[in-house]
Amino acid sequence: MGTVVSTLQRPTLYVSMDSTHAQFVRETISSNKVVIFSKSYCPYCSMAKEQFRKINVKATVIELDQREDGNEIQAVLGEMTGSRTVPRCFIDGKFVGGGTDVKRLYEQGILQKYFQ
Repeated sequence: MGTVVSTLQRPTLYVSMDSTHAQFVRETISSNKVVIFSKSYCPYCSMAKEQFRKINVKATVIELDQREDGNEIQAVLGEMTGSRTVPRCFIDGKFVGGGTDVKRLYEQGILQKYFQ
């Protein structure tokens, strides 16, 4: 038999897409060719950043763990992309996935085509 705690649902976070955090995310994505929302200690984030380094593309990297408002930005990204996990990678304003997605794009030669 489970405990009371195991039957409780986690509260749903309300994310305002009109907030200053949402505005920051939208402006950052729209004004930079490549944006990676990352955490400095995350191996999947390092994996994503490495793929852009391999093709000499400078990415705008937002390290969420080094910002006071990192959790709020991550919540906005979760609302926008369907997941709060990092990295969240964008090219030309379009969400292209996380670390393994970007690595796969590189290995298939697709990532390079964005920059030709």
